[in-house]
Amino acid sequence: MTIEEYDRLIHTEPQKWASEIMKRTGSRVAVTGLDVLPAGPVLFVSNHEGNFDIPVILSSIPKPFGFISKKEVKKFPVIPVYMEDMNCVFIDRTDRRSALKSISDTAEKLKEGHSILIFPEGTRSKGTGIGEFKAGFMRIAADAGAPIVPLAIKGTADIMEKNNNKIRPAKVSLQVLEPILPETYAALPSKEAIRIIHGMIAKALDEQS
Repeated sequence: MTIEEYDRLIHTEPQKWASEIMKRTGSRVAVTGLDVLPAGPVLFVSNHEGNFDIPVILSSIPKPFGFISKKEVKKFPVIPVYMEDMNCVFIDRTDRRSALKSISDTAEKLKEGHSILIFPEGTRSKGTGIGEFKAGFMRIAADAGAPIVPLAIKGTADIMEKNNNKIRPAKVSLQVLEPILPETYAALPSKEAIRIIHGMIAKALDEQS
């Protein structure tokens, strides 16, 4: 079994779980841009509105991926087992050494052929607008030589965060933006590449409004 075939098999259950969760919220999710997804491993870079971002992305994007998660999730029953199979990377935000190791671990996952999702804001915006991007994702992409696929997600905060943490149906949009190839971002200073990617997502969010 190839890495791609294995990841697709592992992705099946989390995708069913995510789809069921979104169905229970009664929300409608509109997805665009799936046709621009490249073959092979990619680093998905998304803005972070709310707790439902991952279920939306998991249920909407056919390409299997793991993601970076805070280490506290490891205390949950069952879930961490699936996350490890999905090639998720756990990070201790309070430990700089752990944060640096998560960068190299994530790059290694990409080199092995697994796609990864990262939220460079580091925390949920709760629908208040896109925040500043931390620079770690550029180092991950550069170390792995992987394409960056920006994602613009809007409306997930309307499901919970804007309702005093009560679940309500919402209209959610997820847009897959044009990939940025390694040869493109490698020719730019890191800060400039981050500015461009942040700008792409911010523009897409404005257009979704």
